[in-house]
Amino acid sequence: MQYAPVVVALPIADRPTSYRFYSEGLGLEAVGEPAEDGIPEPLQFTLNAGLRVMLVPTGGFGWVIGGHEVAQPGQSECVVSLPATTAAEVDELVGRARAAGAEVVVEPGPQPWGYTGTFADPDGHLWTVLADAN
Repeated sequence: MQYAPVVVALPIADRPTSYRFYSEGLGLEAVGEPAEDGIPEPLQFTLNAGLRVMLVPTGGFGWVIGGHEVAQPGQSECVVSLPATTAAEVDELVGRARAAGAEVVVEPGPQPWGYTGTFADPDGHLWTVLADAN
């Protein structure tokens, strides 16, 4: 069985802030028709042909997770990894994220597994950009 696209849903505090961060800051393409506020509803971005990220206001997120709680900012249960082809590409994307308001939690640099940097989006979700070691 194939599941495509896979949609990763993340809770957010503010739709306009998240929309600007992901579209203008990271350069991702939003999916769907704009709602009355000019932002697509549901708010989804295409990461690649098989993966989308859907940003759900925290209040609405409870409809999906039932009795579970949303992690507080600064607590992470997952890290989303974005591929890069070069160290310069890692630096560029992490730099764009920083300029858009991200907190860089691990500065870009070499690691045994490749060149990587990690940032937290406006809601504290962690994103790693990785260029594999060749």
